[in-house]
Amino acid sequence: MPEGPEIRRVADRLGRVLVGRPLVQAWFAFAEIESMAGRLSRSRVTAVDCWGKALLIAFSDGHVLYSHNQLYGVWRVHRSDKPPVTGRVLRARLATETHAASLYSASDISLWTTETVRQQPFLARLGPDLLTHDVSAGDIEARLSDSRFAGRGLGGLLLDQGFYAGIGNYLRSEILFYAGLPPRKRPRDLTSSQRRKLACVILATIRQAYREAGVTNRPAWRKRLQLAGKRRGQWRFAVFEREGLPCHACGSAIVREAVASRRLYRCPHCQPE
Repeated sequence: MPEGPEIRRVADRLGRVLVGRPLVQAWFAFAEIESMAGRLSRSRVTAVDCWGKALLIAFSDGHVLYSHNQLYGVWRVHRSDKPPVTGRVLRARLATETHAASLYSASDISLWTTETVRQQPFLARLGPDLLTHDVSAGDIEARLSDSRFAGRGLGGLLLDQGFYAGIGNYLRSEILFYAGLPPRKRPRDLTSSQRRKLACVILATIRQAYREAGVTNRPAWRKRLQLAGKRRGQWRFAVFEREGLPCHACGSAIVREAVASRRLYRCPHCQPE
């Protein structure tokens, strides 16, 4: 499933065709939102943001459209006169004179206001979004020391969207590898320099994944694989999905284990228990 960086890139794509442009159509498959379609079509989109895996489209009249793709939903950007040919079910569409953003297959869609959107049940459980809410390394350090999180194993904590929104399974493995930490370490077990390094690695890794469309491997490491003719899936990550392959840093075989009921990959030498 897509993680925070992929959702942020979707938000950016929608923003480029919708923000500031007069709408000519707002259409929704659900009656409780469709009753507002006429009003929204006379408004303008002022921002498209994400919070975890939710997308938030803000309108100039103060409304905010919440959507969550869940397992099968997907947003498509296309020319207004050329909708995609697909077997998916259309759930929502916002169109300008030239382009449109269409949501297919998702069912978790609702309309809020800028004052009430934080009361949406899914959003109310989330921590700050690492790519949307101007989170700093200092903010992460402080949150790691918070009593709500300090006693929890990092392997489970990093997947908890109440800690920070946007980290999923591949980012978890990559972050712990670059921080040199095993998944069962707790924030309270770390030295201040280790917490600082972890905070910086969290930001650097998710920002790289955002810039490079999900790639988290270091340039020098992936270049060797690219020159050898390897496919993207073989050079995209530093450790994720590389069980049994040599660690780029030390040559040890990458291992796979289950942590918090999800698969995790690590180097036993670079991340000793």
